[in-house]
Amino acid sequence: MTRRKVGMVGYGWAAGAHIGALDLIDGFEVAAICTSRDLDAAELERAHGRPIEIVRDLDELLARPDIDVIDLCSRSNLHASQAIAAARAGKHLIIEKPISLNLEGLRAVEEAVRAAGVRTCVCLQVRFSPQFTMTRSLVGGGLIGPVHYAEVDYFHNIGPEVSQYEWNLRSDGGGSSLLTAGCHALDGLLMFMDEPVAEVTSYATSSPHPNFSRYEYPTSSVTIMRFASGALGKVASIVDSHQPYYLRVHLVGSEGTILDGKLWSKGIAGLDPDRWTELGVQLESLNVVEEPYLLQFQEFADALEGDREMALTSLADAARTFEVVFAADRSAELGRPVRMSEVLA
Repeated sequence: MTRRKVGMVGYGWAAGAHIGALDLIDGFEVAAICTSRDLDAAELERAHGRPIEIVRDLDELLARPDIDVIDLCSRSNLHASQAIAAARAGKHLIIEKPISLNLEGLRAVEEAVRAAGVRTCVCLQVRFSPQFTMTRSLVGGGLIGPVHYAEVDYFHNIGPEVSQYEWNLRSDGGGSSLLTAGCHALDGLLMFMDEPVAEVTSYATSSPHPNFSRYEYPTSSVTIMRFASGALGKVASIVDSHQPYYLRVHLVGSEGTILDGKLWSKGIAGLDPDRWTELGVQLESLNVVEEPYLLQFQEFADALEGDREMALTSLADAARTFEVVFAADRSAELGRPVRMSEVLA
């Protein structure tokens, strides 16, 4: 496999998780980090077990012919402009979510990528988690029949204890509850349903707790989606919850139900009808971060080697999710349902 050199942009929590996963893949080598942080080269080498060059100027990094892939782990409001610059420089892209804080930025990234012909990977990595992989397999295998109602909810406490807190609470930082984190839940729901959304209704509110009253946007939202078939979906995006991290999945089909790591199905003969079947899967957890990234980046490496778009989380896949996110945020702002045709026009 061709070994492609990666230039990392930003050096926060996400960058560390990316480097940990990329270092385990034969097809990638993180060669440089572009950051304004006062990093010490010796400390960086000790942290990652090898030298990694520190670069201060993004244009300098983009001009380097030895860099094949740019990995954007910078602040969210910079993703779109940096992705456009990297695409125009002919670099393949790994983009930490969100792609952009607004629809206009998303469209500009799409156009730049299309014009440059580069490949993309957007970090909606939970699609590669054991729980989401299992759930998708069960739905695709017909064990619960067609899904007519689905809930995927995101609960997290993104307060001062979290390193991104100070910039995340800004409207030009996190953007919205869905953009900053809840997009993982919405993305999972869309993957499980696998059909177009017709209309979105969303409501948003905020916690009065001092840790969250500083946020410049509502920290809790609930989004109801009506799909083209008439099926319904619900996503709660709660980043102000005082509880352990929880990504909840509840899918109701004509022949059964999936609830997190449990199954009830008419499609399996002999099961006890009065209790759930435990599936023995590792549920999504902040303690298991590296594996989804590792599987996602391995698929991206394979896609680059085969000169094809990657499965599940290419820019085209991720754009469909963020179109719904922008529709939901618009609905909450306007206080009315928003048809997807308004966003896609």
